[in-house]
Amino acid sequence: MLPIRDRLPTQRPPIVNWLLIAINVGVFVWMQALLSVAGPRGAEARAHEIVSQWGLVPAFILRDPVIALPSVFTSMFTHDPSGFAHIGGNMLYLWIFGDNVEDALGHFRYALFYVLCGVFAAVAQILVDPHSTIPMVGASGAISGVLAAYGSRYPRSPITVINPFLPLWFIFGLFLELPAWVLILQYFVVNLLSGLASVGGQGGGVAFFAHLGGFVAGAILVRFFYEKPPERYEHWSHFRAQRPVARKDASRRGRKDPWAW
Repeated sequence: MLPIRDRLPTQRPPIVNWLLIAINVGVFVWMQALLSVAGPRGAEARAHEIVSQWGLVPAFILRDPVIALPSVFTSMFTHDPSGFAHIGGNMLYLWIFGDNVEDALGHFRYALFYVLCGVFAAVAQILVDPHSTIPMVGASGAISGVLAAYGSRYPRSPITVINPFLPLWFIFGLFLELPAWVLILQYFVVNLLSGLASVGGQGGGVAFFAHLGGFVAGAILVRFFYEKPPERYEHWSHFRAQRPVARKDASRRGRKDPWAW
């Protein structure tokens, strides 16, 4: 299910989240510029060179951790340069869910939380496949931690998604509205099943265990990063998508969050 938006207002501008998106997009644009200079024939080789240099390679990390350590961080801001789906999907999720997590944690805590989730995502992938020589790139591990934090903080927040069931278009329309916990639980289960199915496999693909590692890290770390107690927020109440709630009307009281400690 592809999310389109949530309806939670923020109390302060999500400066760090905007900066993270800007860095990721900026690096991607820079990569595209390098590929365009290389020309059609050299683009594929140049792309492989960039990903190998900036991506995280588990075997290299274990063989020479001092030299390869920076790739743990550079890989978080590097995406597959062969298309826009990878970075587009990641930035969409970060745009929708990151601002509210930053609002709950505070700017500095959110920045540290994001990086730590990315580090734990890298550690999880290294532990699962330590001899892999395939570069891992993308912000998905860190963003998985952001999803876990959002689900912990706002499990019943209404999330508008593209309706994946064609027959239901005649009932609810092109868009559905679901509670956040449904979308986030589906994300976790799909990655868990896909990760288990990929164990022992060869070749490239999605780093499912990096996603899982970032998610678990986010679910645990967020308990220590909250700047303030959970606030009341508008809860999901129906499947039909609604227009975004105006900021002045977004403080309606709801029941106590069952996930909040």
